[in-house]
Amino acid sequence: MELSVQAAALCVVAALLALVVRRGSPEAALLLTLGATAAVLLSLAGSLERLMGFMGELVEESGLSRELFIPLYKTVGIALVVKLGGSLCRDAGESALASVVETAGAVCALVAALPLLRAVLSLLMELMR
Repeated sequence: MELSVQAAALCVVAALLALVVRRGSPEAALLLTLGATAAVLLSLAGSLERLMGFMGELVEESGLSRELFIPLYKTVGIALVVKLGGSLCRDAGESALASVVETAGAVCALVAALPLLRAVLSLLMELMR
């Protein structure tokens, strides 16, 4: 909770500063936004490490193959990167690029999920026999 409050505070301050700076230098405002984004992401590294440790425990305790969880991790990662990238493109005034980022993310997420989809198809084919 403490980390989320700090991240929100940093982002609000950066957004307000970017509003002020944008009038004189839109490029500097975008760099300020990118800097705040990088700072928040770096501060999340410890929490992400703990979360990944728990996910590893979950995989071990479930008894399911680790390969079934890898597409899930990749898809979630892709979704987070695409959301961030699309938002940054929109902030820079490039909504067309944001749409391209989102489309590329959707395709990449489907490709990442193919092993899981193949496993489901295989299971369904076994049940039909």
